[in-house]
Amino acid sequence: MSFTYVIFGATGDLMHEKLWPALSALFAYDRLPEDAHILAIGRRPWDTKRFLEEAQKRSNGSVKWDALVSRVHYVEIDLKEPKSYRAIKDVIDQFAIDERVFYLATPPKLFPVIAKGIFEAGLAEKGNTRHRVVFEKPFGEDLTTAREINQTLWHYFDEDQMYRIDHYLGKEMIQNIFAVRFGNKLFESIWHHEDILDMSIIAEESVGIKSRGPYYDGIGALKDMVQSHLLQMAALITMDPPKNPTPDNIKDQKVHVLKRISVDPKSVVAGQYEGYLEESGVPNDSHTETAIFFKACVATPRFYDVPIFFLSGKKLSQKRSEIRIRFKPHALSHHFFDQTTLPNNELIIKVAPEEGVSLTFNVKKPGLDATHDTVSMDYMHTASGVGNVPEAYEKLLLDVANSNPTLFTRWDEIETSWSIIDAMRARMEKPKIYKDGAHFKAIIEEHRKEVNDDLRCVYGDYADDDSLQEQS
Repeated sequence: MSFTYVIFGATGDLMHEKLWPALSALFAYDRLPEDAHILAIGRRPWDTKRFLEEAQKRSNGSVKWDALVSRVHYVEIDLKEPKSYRAIKDVIDQFAIDERVFYLATPPKLFPVIAKGIFEAGLAEKGNTRHRVVFEKPFGEDLTTAREINQTLWHYFDEDQMYRIDHYLGKEMIQNIFAVRFGNKLFESIWHHEDILDMSIIAEESVGIKSRGPYYDGIGALKDMVQSHLLQMAALITMDPPKNPTPDNIKDQKVHVLKRISVDPKSVVAGQYEGYLEESGVPNDSHTETAIFFKACVATPRFYDVPIFFLSGKKLSQKRSEIRIRFKPHALSHHFFDQTTLPNNELIIKVAPEEGVSLTFNVKKPGLDATHDTVSMDYMHTASGVGNVPEAYEKLLLDVANSNPTLFTRWDEIETSWSIIDAMRARMEKPKIYKDGAHFKAIIEEHRKEVNDDLRCVYGDYADDDSLQEQS
């Protein structure tokens, strides 16, 4: 049975920066069928030879072209012309390809157009799980547009044929959350409100928006990072253990906590970095936020009254994505350390650019005095890798080829996430101008004092209102 990736948007940046390196690694390490093909779909009037020449010119050096060139076929079509899709069918029929993954590396407004085209051309049959469709983020621009897109797609495909990508879920340390939590009684036994003081979910960058002005200004930090990446990280950290680790059981638990996330509206601080209005493609009166901070809580018995702090943005202190979990102090620590307040134990799951886990804890300093020191145990994930350490897209492309939807977002996850984001945007104030990460954090602290935020949980708007009753 022959297999193919049919990639729409094959001349775009995502293809060159992420998909080519991932595909070449999968083929080079024999993770895909020997008779697999790549159908690259574009609107430019090229043949396959010209397409490959142009692709290699834009290659970032990590693409193993020897593993690819014999498998690639370029097909020129007009996405908005239904008859054009017959050219794809001709190639598929030529190689008798039955197993098909359609990858839409295009803006979301084209999702319904392409879905209709491949369905009406007989390229994908509704209900046939050998015909799968991958949709890149963002899936919609808000809850309304996401629902409109999804309702249209359901005309052509069943839910189990649709794979909505959040590339953060393919990152090694995001997958490692399950291993840390459920593979170690040391952690899972204290993974609840009795032992955890608070959590922080952080995704910050030290650079600005570069040349993405027209795109980014229509999105902003809240939609770009929080709606997908950070809320998914929060769901994985706070979900209850599934009854068994099937994709749907895992997603059920994620949705369960997403529906119980309550954002404290007075905690929200939006920022815009100094100089953003001078970036190419940004209107000089833009109020788009380039940084966002807020506090949320999960209305479940496991994490009752545990605040979660979210921080994401451009031109902040450093490039890092991580989850920080602070534990409550030991009730007897002051008896042993002369009334000294010891630092809280902290577990840090590092997602990017470093990947690993760090655990800080307190020990006695050598000597006659009962003084303490704080030490750290660090695990670097890439340092323990042997051979190829897969990138996020490599894992996701392999999973969709193997019909494994675990790391892809189900519709109700996206719907619930957009509900949270839309409610936040409706209440969000004009962003405050910041110079750098330290300045933005100072703005957050000043705002906290102004609104008298004592950092405790505030429960307000969330989908289900019975969870706190379970706690009481």
